[in-house]
Amino acid sequence: MNFQRGRMREEPEINLIPMIDIFLVIIIFLMVSTTYTKFSELQINLPQASGDETTSQAKPINVSVDASEHYAINNAATTFNSVQNMSQALRTAAGEQKDPTIVIHADAKAPHQAVINIMEAARLAGYGRITFTTSRK
Repeated sequence: MNFQRGRMREEPEINLIPMIDIFLVIIIFLMVSTTYTKFSELQINLPQASGDETTSQAKPINVSVDASEHYAINNAATTFNSVQNMSQALRTAAGEQKDPTIVIHADAKAPHQAVINIMEAARLAGYGRITFTTSRK
């Protein structure tokens, strides 16, 4: 017998708030109890070689150019006539060095072509090690 004819049945609902509270407590417990190790460190075994250390370091060739395209090699003013002449000046500055490092000190407002001229002269002289200097802001 059904005595509750006019009354509608309520749908059962699951309350998620207590379940979320329990999960948060579990996550906090795991975070506190877990030990973290450093996985970012790499264990590198460097190769070993026997040989004599070289005591003489190659002296770099400093080439400077300012905003008005005035060139200087090792702080000695140099006139730029052509890339070939600049290449010969670099060879003279290198002396006995086989492949010196060319350090280019270019003014921030120096034309791009001035830097390319120095790089081209170094290439013609057979020097492939070129670096640039900058200043910190």
